[in-house]
Amino acid sequence: MKKIIIYTDGGSRGNPGKAAIGVVFYNEKGDVIKKYGEYLGDKLTNNEAEYQAVIFALKKFKALFGGKIAKISEVEIRSDSELLVNQMNGKYKLEDEKIQKFFIEIWNLKVGFKGLKFKVIPREKNGEADRLVNEALNQQISHQTLL
Repeated sequence: MKKIIIYTDGGSRGNPGKAAIGVVFYNEKGDVIKKYGEYLGDKLTNNEAEYQAVIFALKKFKALFGGKIAKISEVEIRSDSELLVNQMNGKYKLEDEKIQKFFIEIWNLKVGFKGLKFKVIPREKNGEADRLVNEALNQQISHQTLL
């Protein structure tokens, strides 16, 4: 495994509100390896969900492939969150305390990888991760309606 591209997205309905993440793993040829959509809970902001998507992706990478593979793999995180990417790349300051905690967690997780890059992409290029976010939110809302 040489390079893995991971598309991440986080969303919140209400901001803060009900939040979910979407994560899609691709190999270097552009083939989908794995997809995840997961509901996070209530009272979260879009930015918190975006960060939690990256944390989920990095932890899931290590769970799927192991630490040895992580140490020899180049991983590129692609996100439509300009804030997240620019904060992770050191271009924007971190002022929100909750976001600072997420940043530190990602920083600690990235130590186990050979290379970890963050790239901002247009929202329209992040369609599958966005779909997974909305699917997770819709499922949670329908489940709560049934209760």
